[in-house]
Amino acid sequence: MAKQKSDLSRAFSEDGAVKTHVGGQALIEGVMMRGKYNWAVAVREPSGAIYVEEHDLKSGQDKNGWMYWPLVRGCRALVESLMLGFKALEIAALHAFGDAEGEQKAAEVDFVEAEVEIEGAIAVASEEGKREGDVLCAGDAAAESVETTEPRSDFDWKRDFGNLDTMVDGLGAQRTLEVVSEEPPVPAPAKAAASGPAVPAGDTEEEFGHREMMFSMVIGLVLGIVLFIVAPAAVTNLIVGEYDDHTLAWNIVDGLLRVAVFVFYIWLIGRMEDIKRMFMYHGAEHKAIHCFEHGLPMTPENARQFPRLHVRCGTAFLIMVMVIAILVYTIFPLNAIISGFGVPDGLPKLLLVIVARIVLMPVIAGISYEITVKWAGSHPDNPLVKVILWPGMQMQYLTTHEPDDAQMECAIAAMQTVLAREDAEAARATDATEAIAAS
Repeated sequence: MAKQKSDLSRAFSEDGAVKTHVGGQALIEGVMMRGKYNWAVAVREPSGAIYVEEHDLKSGQDKNGWMYWPLVRGCRALVESLMLGFKALEIAALHAFGDAEGEQKAAEVDFVEAEVEIEGAIAVASEEGKREGDVLCAGDAAAESVETTEPRSDFDWKRDFGNLDTMVDGLGAQRTLEVVSEEPPVPAPAKAAASGPAVPAGDTEEEFGHREMMFSMVIGLVLGIVLFIVAPAAVTNLIVGEYDDHTLAWNIVDGLLRVAVFVFYIWLIGRMEDIKRMFMYHGAEHKAIHCFEHGLPMTPENARQFPRLHVRCGTAFLIMVMVIAILVYTIFPLNAIISGFGVPDGLPKLLLVIVARIVLMPVIAGISYEITVKWAGSHPDNPLVKVILWPGMQMQYLTTHEPDDAQMECAIAAMQTVLAREDAEAARATDATEAIAAS
């Protein structure tokens, strides 16, 4: 009897022929999928119905072209992924439970999810980004329609930073790994008859307001900095000694501690029931994308056969951030600053090291983005890419679990909502081209 392949081996050997730019993120009792033109959230409601809500994406490249420069675009993608991820998580929490319970769950899961998402920036994350391009079905109750509001096009960092909806609409980065040369989009199958209609984006009256969301993000950021920067640095200082006396050893030990804290943190929160189910939805997201990339009708039966791991999962971005951090911290001339300003040993020197790490986070995120998203995304068959992706693939054993059919229905429904928009935009572009040719 032939030996059964592992999910890791299958993820590499059974990668589909169609490399879609659509990427997603697991939510509490649901999935968010993101394409070029919109993002959709599909949530399993307590009644068993599936609530689907979609929002337009609007690129800010025309107004803020500098945000698409190399290195800068990685930071933009990270910030935008965090904002969109929190917005999607809020929607999911409010519909996965009753109003009161949903508000409480949104707050609870936001704190945990905040650190997972922010880890992409400070762990040395959108999403996913890997497919740069980090879903749901069956239900018989129709979702409530909401009036559509056009996203604001004149996004401005000074004026609009901190406004959740404006940032989500104004920034245009995709969450996961982009494939430079991609096949034309395959027409999406019609949604299952039992699925509820997608609800367009609008000024929804949400119980869990922007102030609470921003508070959750700030608390998550602070906790993330403490867990993944301050704590490893403090322990490293105790083990190795002063930074400028053993710079290389200091950075290596600090990096290894950071990885250990991250892995333990993911394992620990994976014991929580809500997060465990979220990881099952992560597996459902991967299986739905596998199914589409293999050109099969998107059904739970077809999706079930594929591995829960995916080579273009945004987890690789997190691992690359940690590796690049060690290199950047070692190269950065912090010793010259220490000696130049005569920073004394002990707490002052340690605080300077911690501040330097926080300041360098955007640089590390930008470099990691260029490697995992831009370079690896355009060279998927390069053997070196597989080496780079291998640690991230191993992490997926922690961040994904085998989903059930109901969860795969959710992932499929969200993806179909995004694919339907892709098809509509492709048809619109074709009609415009034909009209120009005919004139």
